[in-house]
Amino acid sequence: QERMSYPKLANHSSPGYCNITVDHRFDCAPDQATREDCENRGCCYSSTYRDSQTVPACFFPLGYPSYKMGKLSPTTTGYKAKLKRVMESFFPNDVMTLKLEVKYETEGRLHFSVSILSAQVCEKSRRGPAVLAPQVRCVLQKLEGGEEGIQTTTQKKKKKKIGLNTTVAPLFYADQFLQISTALPSRYISGFGEHLDRLTLDLDWTKITFWNRDGGPRPNANLYGSHPFYLAMEEDGSSHGVFLLNSNGMDVVLQSAPALTWRTIGGILDFYVFLGPDPKSVVKQYLDVIGYPVMPPYWGLGFHLCRWGYYSTNVTREVVRKMREAGMPQDVQWNDLDYMDEKRDFTYNEKYFGDYPEMVQEFHQLGLKYIMILDPGISSTGLPGTYRPYDEGLERGVFIKNQTGDPLIGKVWPGQTAFPDFTNPETHAWWYDMLEDFHRNISFDGMWIDMNEPSNFVTGSVDNCPMNDLEDPPYVPGVIGGTLRTKTICASGEQFLSTHYNLHNLYGLTEAIASHDALIKLLKKRPFIISRSTYVSHGHYAGHWTGDIWSSWDQLYYTIPAIIRFNMYGVPLVGADICGFGGNTTEELCIRWTQLGAFYPFMRNHNDFYNGPQEPYVFSKEAQDCIRKAIFLRYKLLPFLYTLFHQAHSAAETVARPLFFEFPTDPNTWTIDHQLMWGDALLITPVLKKGWLEVTGYFPSTTWYSLFDFSSFRVYGCLPSSSRMGHVKGSVIKSKGQYIILPAPLDTINVHVRGGSIIPLQEPNMTTSASRHNPFCLIVALSEHGLARGELFWDDGDSLMTFESGDYTHILFLAKKDVLLSEVIRVNSQIDGLILGEVTVFGVLKYPKNVYVNGVSISTFSYQPETQVLNVKLLTLLMGEQFTIMWS
Repeated sequence: QERMSYPKLANHSSPGYCNITVDHRFDCAPDQATREDCENRGCCYSSTYRDSQTVPACFFPLGYPSYKMGKLSPTTTGYKAKLKRVMESFFPNDVMTLKLEVKYETEGRLHFSVSILSAQVCEKSRRGPAVLAPQVRCVLQKLEGGEEGIQTTTQKKKKKKIGLNTTVAPLFYADQFLQISTALPSRYISGFGEHLDRLTLDLDWTKITFWNRDGGPRPNANLYGSHPFYLAMEEDGSSHGVFLLNSNGMDVVLQSAPALTWRTIGGILDFYVFLGPDPKSVVKQYLDVIGYPVMPPYWGLGFHLCRWGYYSTNVTREVVRKMREAGMPQDVQWNDLDYMDEKRDFTYNEKYFGDYPEMVQEFHQLGLKYIMILDPGISSTGLPGTYRPYDEGLERGVFIKNQTGDPLIGKVWPGQTAFPDFTNPETHAWWYDMLEDFHRNISFDGMWIDMNEPSNFVTGSVDNCPMNDLEDPPYVPGVIGGTLRTKTICASGEQFLSTHYNLHNLYGLTEAIASHDALIKLLKKRPFIISRSTYVSHGHYAGHWTGDIWSSWDQLYYTIPAIIRFNMYGVPLVGADICGFGGNTTEELCIRWTQLGAFYPFMRNHNDFYNGPQEPYVFSKEAQDCIRKAIFLRYKLLPFLYTLFHQAHSAAETVARPLFFEFPTDPNTWTIDHQLMWGDALLITPVLKKGWLEVTGYFPSTTWYSLFDFSSFRVYGCLPSSSRMGHVKGSVIKSKGQYIILPAPLDTINVHVRGGSIIPLQEPNMTTSASRHNPFCLIVALSEHGLARGELFWDDGDSLMTFESGDYTHILFLAKKDVLLSEVIRVNSQIDGLILGEVTVFGVLKYPKNVYVNGVSISTFSYQPETQVLNVKLLTLLMGEQFTIMWS
């Protein structure tokens, strides 16, 4: 591509022209220009940094020309203006005149876009009412040096706070290169997934690339998903978020000014700014735009087991049998590619899976669900009339096309393959027809969609890709492999809505939407879908697992920030392969991973074909005891977890969250990613290092109670026996905001309940369907003021739209002044016959002489004065009826 150059704009020795500190230098050579090119562009060059891989040697001087704003005109919801470029830039095909639109959409959300005059800004169906937010101002203003840009400010306690400030560097808007920069309020920002990162991003000249790609998670690599959203903490503990709605290939460059730069190779600049003021509000404001998460079926929260290598129905049956023989809870059995005939979708191998339909029915009779893998690549090599998915797909025109109008052919597991175009409505109909036909024989309960970046074992196509500006744009984001077509299909592939160049990052999302809609139509139940590739709004349709992670202690740690971030993106149904996918695990690693995995919102053990086995039953008796204990702990907590998913689905809450979501004014929490929380009530502190029998955790300023005394853990029953309650050191922590060393023997993961919380539990069983009939229990963790609150959402666990139709039970639990009571907000038949069997109250200061249940004195209680724990048991209170428990 021919580059355009500026004439020299000023004498480089002019005072202040290039006098810019390193941290505040914005890159003028993203295309790796030489010094001569740099200075011909009117930019500054510093040979001191010419060998640096991070700090730009070529950078913009002060006052670098960009766009000038015309008249700012008011509209019913904000402002509009034209922007005109002063002179052509160094990128080809500049857009010389742009349209700026600013909308105050809600009290907490500002929406602005920069586009060509004929462009249509993407509208979202979940957008709230457009109202003028008087406390938010969007100002286009000239600052010293003549820069123009957008500043968003909020007024808080008579102090103006700047959230977004694009005046720090020039705007570029060419046909295939758009760039805009902003200052940041602090170094504490999170988001910009999917990448292998800490929770708090590194601002020391880090480049984050968005171009979905098949590849095991590793640092500084573009991975399976794209979520161009970040959340920033501010000095006073408030926060805001920014989302760029753009699906094209993109780089985000972070620098320690602090500042960042977006570079995208297409689309428009369509920004949403979320004013918060706290992190949880930012996420809710974001999900108001992109959609709230799907409600999973109850069984989907149980334990899942999979391996690439269960090569027959007999082997798969044996896995289930050994799990039950070892007393391991399990809800879902999976199969990887092994079940397929020549690795082709919608087929099964008659030799090794000849009784596949019967096997699935047997699992159903045991109370298990069944899921198998599906890849988007459809085999294209069979003789006509021998493989319906390809024959019918070809006839119905559902495949992505090459430049000649024929299906673009790549290569995946079955060999040469065509790729369905899920932006085509006809593809949705074809996909449903294929699923319906397969389901007639194999009554699967959910879907695992993999390889949907889309992955391709050849570069672009077996016929290569054409040489054009879609395949080789003027600027290529920092993708692994150096080209857009590396390990995927040609960017010039033709799809129903546009070229693959524009739609690549949407491929997994569009497949998830097609699968979600198909399962609802096919099963008439809630869809359960786990996908590898994701994009913005994915959680509205499906869940995610974090891909081909390695069996290592480092990867164990990195799963925590990954799980937390996907909750921030509105994908709470997320997990990582427990014990790791690649490489051989160890017994200790697998124990610790299962303990942490019990607190992944989606819990699955999954293993690669080439590795040693890692099912729970393959380890020593001691290890099996530890693993069993962790899984049963999860099953005890499922009513609480299910309620958290309801809150995510109905109110845009997060299920797993970082500590700073609950304690945003405590700066110590802002970078913590070796711990996580479930909702606002449970703090989980896992062991993440080999050989550790103690672990250090941070406890924000409040009262915390150890959830269980693991030395007396019972397999059945909600709680340990009261005679042993609280005998673990640190079972009550009255923290002033401090790090505390906790004992962590091999069978222990430390879980603490926040004072002021009430947690519903249930006696566990081997499956969720069996557990759901067992008695409930309540853990009441009193605050320092003697207060606590909790709730339970309960329905049949499977039906569609139960919340929207009102077919559910909702119960509030409240504790105050030595009284615990329930308030039944709504009740349905699913709660009938279920009882509350036990209550444990933490923080009871005085020995109770009497306990009354609905006004009747009872004697089935005990009290531990050293730990101030009251246990009330042998209850038979109906959950669907209000009750009162008093102690005095």
